[in-house]
Amino acid sequence: MSTIINSFTDEYFFLSNFYECPINFDGLTYGSNEAAFQAQKCADAKGRVAFTTLNPTESKKLGREINLRKDWEEVKIGLMEQIVVAKFSQHPDLMQKLLNTGDAYLEEGNTWGDRVWGTVNGSGANNLGRILMGVRQRAREERMQST
Repeated sequence: MSTIINSFTDEYFFLSNFYECPINFDGLTYGSNEAAFQAQKCADAKGRVAFTTLNPTESKKLGREINLRKDWEEVKIGLMEQIVVAKFSQHPDLMQKLLNTGDAYLEEGNTWGDRVWGTVNGSGANNLGRILMGVRQRAREERMQST
């Protein structure tokens, strides 16, 4: 059985959306994936600018207070994937760290009740983990093709 990484903390904190590194997405630069993701909840582009100066915690809080775009449930997973791809493609050092996780199963185990993006006590959709494993696999395939 392959290794399981079930906590995006400590040496694996770089996998978390709360890991702070600049992300250029859709014409704006955010301080973290969390800020970029929460900004996409805004129905209009002007509302997204507020997130460019916020840390991950502040972004998550503001994301709960804004008027949610009407198609959010349909687009949120695709947007998260685009943002995760942006993070790792814009930061080759982080991409290498992601590749260094090998074939480990990536699971955002958490205690705050998020069963959409992660798991609680092993139960949940683990969408963030699935996206990360997909990005890792595509990067591995691209490297194989270029050699």
